[in-house]
Amino acid sequence: MLIKWEGLWKAFGPKRIFEGLDLEIRRGETLTIIGGSGSGKSVMLKCLIGLLYPDRGHIWFEGGDVTTYGEKEIREVRKRVAMVFQGAALFDSLTVGENIAYPLREHMRELSEADITARVAKNLKMVNLPGIEQMRPSDLSGGMRKRVGLARAIAIEPEVILYDEPTTGLDPISTKVIDELIVSMKHQLGCTSIVVTHDMDSAFRVSDRMAMLAKRKIVASGTVEEMQASTNPDVRAFFDARKS
Repeated sequence: MLIKWEGLWKAFGPKRIFEGLDLEIRRGETLTIIGGSGSGKSVMLKCLIGLLYPDRGHIWFEGGDVTTYGEKEIREVRKRVAMVFQGAALFDSLTVGENIAYPLREHMRELSEADITARVAKNLKMVNLPGIEQMRPSDLSGGMRKRVGLARAIAIEPEVILYDEPTTGLDPISTKVIDELIVSMKHQLGCTSIVVTHDMDSAFRVSDRMAMLAKRKIVASGTVEEMQASTNPDVRAFFDARKS
């Protein structure tokens, strides 16, 4: 077990998001979290890297309780756990190359400018976008922006990659490209991946396991085949709604 959410409670004012949520992530797997809009899927990821804090409960990362960490310890977690945000979250004022270099300058200050330039080029090649360092995010398509966001995330060579709705708003061809990259990153980097999505075709393509978030907790988890065969009413309702 690499990561564990244990007895997590979270609310935003009167809106309750989690009530005793539990989930474990195994090292090296790709686990996809599915669930309805507003169910708290992205909140789980943000709590893991300290962008949000739960009201109660624990989040364990390699035996340490992230919920007790201060800023210094959270920075260390963010060196090992990278997040690909839903809208790519690129800085429009920076070039593509500068965007990818940003976390390197933030977390790996021992690198020379030559090392940074080489790593930026390497990561753009890994996401099949070589040579676009001087382009601006505003010049890119939605699918390209997602890939640049992934290149930025893998620049620090993380042990864990978090994908927040990686295919939202993309056409079917771009969606398939992103799915293939998620699988490719796992094999090339040997990393653990957690994917938040409501795109079931994507979930089936990339997942080793899936977990269903409903009623403010994880109500079911298992392999793709186990989830497809599940008789859990929340899982069945979610899957059936996606078919209609």
